[in-house]
Amino acid sequence: MERNLFDRMAQEGFERVVALQDRSSGLRGFIVLHDTSAGPAFGGVRRRTYRDEAEALADCMRLARAMTWKCAMLGLPAGGGKACLMDSAAVEWESAYEALGRAVEEQGGSYYTGPDVGTGERELGWIARKTERVTRPGEDGPLKLAESTAEGVFQGMCEALRFLDGEEDWPARRVVLQGLGEVGARVARRLREAGAKVIASEVREERAIEVARELELELVNPRAEFDEPCDIFSPCALGGILHDITLARLRCRVIAGAANNVLARLDSGDHLHERGILYVPDILVSSGALLRGAVFHLEGTRVPVEVIGKRIGQAVREILEVAGEVGDAPIRVAMREAERRVRARWDK
Repeated sequence: MERNLFDRMAQEGFERVVALQDRSSGLRGFIVLHDTSAGPAFGGVRRRTYRDEAEALADCMRLARAMTWKCAMLGLPAGGGKACLMDSAAVEWESAYEALGRAVEEQGGSYYTGPDVGTGERELGWIARKTERVTRPGEDGPLKLAESTAEGVFQGMCEALRFLDGEEDWPARRVVLQGLGEVGARVARRLREAGAKVIASEVREERAIEVARELELELVNPRAEFDEPCDIFSPCALGGILHDITLARLRCRVIAGAANNVLARLDSGDHLHERGILYVPDILVSSGALLRGAVFHLEGTRVPVEVIGKRIGQAVREILEVAGEVGDAPIRVAMREAERRVRARWDK
């Protein structure tokens, strides 16, 4: 487990850590609520293989805190939460997701959940049997979550290019995209429609071939994408991929993608800044689905995808302008502003 868990919760503002263990299904995992001072916590269900429960809890806490920052930067009356489940072939997953739904319901309206890595429409349907505080698949839900995230990523890329070059000029751009899942494939489509050349990697070979054929993408082997020269490197799979080894291999001018917590450490953003690589903060560009889902649950309306893109683009523009003025890494500027906004909530 996390060392000095209560100390960390107190220092970083975490409100609740719930350990999940369901005897009948074999479910093991965590629900973490970081902040509900402005409204309910939002955050999806991540299901993946973890080394142990300590890694699962650490991931859940990082992701929940990042969701609070996203809500603060978007001005949403909401905070951050997350559920992380330990994947195992021994788990009976239909029953496990129902158990998770019961656990979400037990939070008394302080937590709304939705899709993430390993949790799609089928799993959300299982959760929805036990709680209404979940992004329902189909017409009863917010719809177009992947499209919303992809549009935010694309508009973030546009702002980065305008910041560096004064124009987008997509036909002259080369983009390396890591991950062709629901969001990554939509980012690739948006880029191709704009005229960019897209080089992509995807660990699932059949999926890679299918999307590449449809969108006329060039494929590279997974883990070889870091070595490709490009204007933009777009991580759209798992986080934590930019560390000392991969940073040294990058041959790009901009990094902007849908993955959360892309930087293994915050100072990796400083290293990128020193190298002249513009890292567009993930707490901004990857927040499209959060914006669409949160407004739907809080107000009962669906924000148009193009409006979401413009809102995220504006937020990116403001951070890049400040970063340029003060000469600091954009991720540092974004984090300071997010922390300032969150602490302002706590001081009320």
